Amino acid sequence: MSVPKVPPEETPEVEGSTASAHAERPDGGLWEHPWAILALIAVGAAMVAAFFVVRIAGW
Repeated sequence: MSVPKVPPEETPEVEGSTASAHAERPDGGLWEHPWAILALIAVGAAMVAAFFVVRIAGW
């Protein structure tokens, strides 16, 4: 037995690789798209304002 066996839960290093593994950036989820959140707030505010404008206009 010239080559030691690697346990199944571990991955052997790649030959010739000089880079170490880097941690992947976590997914920001909803906070990755602040413009979408701002757009939803603006559309909601415009709909509420339009409701009151229509009520005041008497429709």
